[in-house]
Amino acid sequence: MEHASKAVIAREWIIFALSVGVGGHVAFGMVLHDPLQQRWQEMGWNSLFVGLFVYVAVQASRSIFLAIRSRRVKHDH
Repeated sequence: MEHASKAVIAREWIIFALSVGVGGHVAFGMVLHDPLQQRWQEMGWNSLFVGLFVYVAVQASRSIFLAIRSRRVKHDH
């Protein structure tokens, strides 16, 4: 595997791990603000879903940013 592709995989893994971590923190905050037994049981699923939502939002934002940036570069030349 080339060095550049290892860097891309590492970057994507870091983004995914941070997104799942943010999802876990949000789910834990939801449990702390409404400490019902049912909330504690659903915390794992909430962590996963919120984390995946954050990951998709970050990837969509990156795609939009790269599209805008590439359009600006084409207009500058």
